[in-house]
Amino acid sequence: MIKAVRGTRDLLPPETALWNFVEAAVRDVFRTYNFHEIRTPIFESTELFARGVGEETDIVSKEMYTWEDRGRAASEKGQMLTLRPENTAGVVRAYIEHKLWDHGLNKLYYIGPQFRRERPQKGRYRQFYQIGAEVLGPASSGSQRPLRDAEVLEMLATLLDRLRIKDWTLEINSVGSSKDRAAYNEVLRKALDPLAPMMCTDCQRRAVTNPLRVFDCKVPADQVIIEGLPRISDYLDSESREHFENVQALLRAAKVEFKINHRLVRGLDYYTRTAFEFTHGALGAQNAILGGGRYDGLSEALGGPPAPGIGFAMGEDRLILALQELMPTISKAPDAYIAPLGEGMNRQAIRLAAELRRQNLVIELGDRSFKLGKLLETAAKLGARYAVIVGENEVASNIFALKNLATGEQVDVPRTELAKKIQT
Repeated sequence: MIKAVRGTRDLLPPETALWNFVEAAVRDVFRTYNFHEIRTPIFESTELFARGVGEETDIVSKEMYTWEDRGRAASEKGQMLTLRPENTAGVVRAYIEHKLWDHGLNKLYYIGPQFRRERPQKGRYRQFYQIGAEVLGPASSGSQRPLRDAEVLEMLATLLDRLRIKDWTLEINSVGSSKDRAAYNEVLRKALDPLAPMMCTDCQRRAVTNPLRVFDCKVPADQVIIEGLPRISDYLDSESREHFENVQALLRAAKVEFKINHRLVRGLDYYTRTAFEFTHGALGAQNAILGGGRYDGLSEALGGPPAPGIGFAMGEDRLILALQELMPTISKAPDAYIAPLGEGMNRQAIRLAAELRRQNLVIELGDRSFKLGKLLETAAKLGARYAVIVGENEVASNIFALKNLATGEQVDVPRTELAKKIQT
């Protein structure tokens, strides 16, 4: 038997109802903030991620699915392609390619699969799904202003509340400008030099290649060492410090609760200034629902014009884990089950089902081969509220027997009033 590849999975009913609920809420909330959907290819040139994400990150060095595309001729070297491990670089590539700066401020969102070859665990898969958004544009559009940072964070707080996520925590920090970050990296590298040998193998490697990623470590024994490392907040220039203070003031004005986490950094090369995470206790030690930050130099790194921006990515798989208790209220059972009786009733039944579905009712259609008792039993198993009995007498009179499957009450209802009765 052929099974799904390790690290992937099938999304099946009734769980898919919860996915649809989440995505509908996302689209609804983002629309009110004037965000518009963008859909980029699921694979891009490998160079895009090497330049945008950073060659020394774990994503590029260990986790990407990369292959050489076929050249036109057998002797021709093909282009190196990669399944997207994240979507910010792809969105910025599209911004540059299509000259979206002509539109001024761009507020874009996406929903779709990403791919990373990492060890599968609870809530983490090799094909996983992300919901994300990016706000970017020329500086003249105000894309670099603290107000945009605060607006994105307030929108996310609104979204989590709409999704009924309770007790979330917003953590924020500033990773400063690119100059601040470079200076801090050197300070951090020196601080880690005598400490790294006492840490996990990943931290030993990161201490050399990308010191900021040390703060991503979850190994309990390393946390005491990490807590004692220099803070990036002590190395911010005046502009970065002022930007971060303004973001905090705007969040207070919007009544969005937050706390400063001095250990919160973003390990990807393109992040600057504001960094943030929303966490939730239901997800255990790996408790981040979403994360993001500002990336004012990414467009230039990809060969485009200056385009300050801020964005985030939300792991939809992990979000669904936090929402599992909502499953019974999200999944929609049939409003009614059509039970045809006797020869020739299938045609009448499917006609009636079509009429009721046009009234936005969820209808399941039975088959005449079952006896009435079997039909009602099937309807009850499906969780239908009502059964509509379609027999010769009902068709002739245009009055149908409507049975409430919860109470057992049965009433006769004219065809023209059937939809209204089922809706009440």
